[in-house]
Amino acid sequence: MKATLIHAPGDIRLEDVPDPTIIDQGDAVVRVVAACVCGSDLWPYRGENPVPEPRRIGHEFVGVVEEVGRDVRSLRVGDFVIAPFMYSDNTCPHCTAGIQSACVAGGFWGDHDREGRPLDGGQGELVRVPLADGTLVSLRDQPDEEHIPSLLALSDVMGTGWHAAVAAQVREGDTVVVVGDGAVGLCGVLAASRMGAGRVIAMSRHESRQRVAQSFGATDVVATRGAEGEHDVLDLTDGVGADAVLECVGTGQSMSTAIAVARAGATVGYVGAPHGVELPVRAMFNRNVGVAGGLAPARQYLPELRDDVLAGAISPGAVFDLDLPLAEVAEGYRAMDERRAIKTLLRP
Repeated sequence: MKATLIHAPGDIRLEDVPDPTIIDQGDAVVRVVAACVCGSDLWPYRGENPVPEPRRIGHEFVGVVEEVGRDVRSLRVGDFVIAPFMYSDNTCPHCTAGIQSACVAGGFWGDHDREGRPLDGGQGELVRVPLADGTLVSLRDQPDEEHIPSLLALSDVMGTGWHAAVAAQVREGDTVVVVGDGAVGLCGVLAASRMGAGRVIAMSRHESRQRVAQSFGATDVVATRGAEGEHDVLDLTDGVGADAVLECVGTGQSMSTAIAVARAGATVGYVGAPHGVELPVRAMFNRNVGVAGGLAPARQYLPELRDDVLAGAISPGAVFDLDLPLAEVAEGYRAMDERRAIKTLLRP
């Protein structure tokens, strides 16, 4: 089979690798129908995260179950399934509390399992899925083609944007600011709108992303950043700030902006993987601004969001603006790195 490996920063290759097999009897093997490149995949691609040796990459995929271990109870061969960006047993204390991203038995695609065995990445033709009952969410039947991009978005970016809105405690009628116009930030706009926010201010400097944000429910766009952007948001809110802020980037500047535009007593829901972030605790203390969030438990939100997609209530697949065959995966990375694409969809 073919699968994507990262060898070094900027070095993405599609290579022949062995087909996966059932190792543990709770495993499933899934044939990938669609996968994608994530903004977090760009951290090692850009050299921000180390790449000590070649490894599999990719953590978002949907597909069809080809084989299951004898202990798998909730899935059958032929099911169409969505894989969240982490695997989990969905039964440990953290999972039952709704934080499957902290599962004591779970982990990340492309990493190693608890036994030290390498795990498949999602950007390939087949994937072995550990803890399949707890990880995969089934539709049973093959969905309509038009739904596949949106179902794929649920594997990470929509669930992550949703988590930001949940953590920020978005309420009906709220004014919400979304910092970041990547796929997660755009899905944060959609989440806030779906939760009934009365006003959603998207901070975005790129016209193509502004259009998606507006289609997702953004009522205002602020195209500036840094101190100027903060001033413009405060000007839009009569100097008060937002009832809830979604931080969807993970840099020091984005967090600083998110806290600056929050009204007194508001919460910043953060889901951007932190790189160089330091919190201004004294300023937060003085204004009673809270920060909540973290690594999104995408599995927790999947059933509800799946049903919303199939009912036509949300269409997060609009974040995919580049659709490529898996053979052109390296171009998919380049396009996102150069900001020629918001998010790349890959079809094996």
